[in-house]
Amino acid sequence: MKVLITGFDPFGGEKINPAYEAVKRLPDEIENSEIIKIEIPTVFKKSYQKLEENIKIHNPDIVICIGQAGGRFEITPERVAINIDDARIKDNEGNQPIDQKIFEDGDSAYFSTLPIKAMVKEIKLQNIPASISNTAGTFVCNHIMYSLLYLINKKYPNIKGGFIHVPFINEQIIDKRNTPYMNLNDIIIGLTSAVKAAIKYKDDIKTIGGKLH
Repeated sequence: MKVLITGFDPFGGEKINPAYEAVKRLPDEIENSEIIKIEIPTVFKKSYQKLEENIKIHNPDIVICIGQAGGRFEITPERVAINIDDARIKDNEGNQPIDQKIFEDGDSAYFSTLPIKAMVKEIKLQNIPASISNTAGTFVCNHIMYSLLYLINKKYPNIKGGFIHVPFINEQIIDKRNTPYMNLNDIIIGLTSAVKAAIKYKDDIKTIGGKLH
């Protein structure tokens, strides 16, 4: 089995992105499965293009995209991606789409096909905070998650795929008072556990994972 895992480069004035910092340190093999790690640009259309290019090259069974969610204190597998780009800030090439559909022929939303509740359970077993998120935002993280699930829906039905957000790491919050963060090693352990769950669980577990708001 092959698992393709992507992480974004730094954006929004940050010098580092914990997503790719963690991804590139993941083991090369998890649960007897090959782990393929790539960095993708924090650029709307280019991120999608590089993702599909690598899907064609590697023919993975599972694709998991990882992104930074500054301000969150948990590792958060995302439940859903929506068909909209609405950028509060510019991407790394100055693009700032407002209220634009990602794909004109795409559904309004696509749900992750990963066992997200099982992933949360496995991360928590390592004493690392985790929960399901119900919004991937409207920036490039949502763009790449939606694009992945669009590809799965239209072209690659045998692939399982989805997205995970991770918090800032220590060095990013030195001048950000009262900002949550997570140790990079804990993020690596958490993502490794999430990948194990994605490989082991054919179907997700039935357990409470919703939120009031």
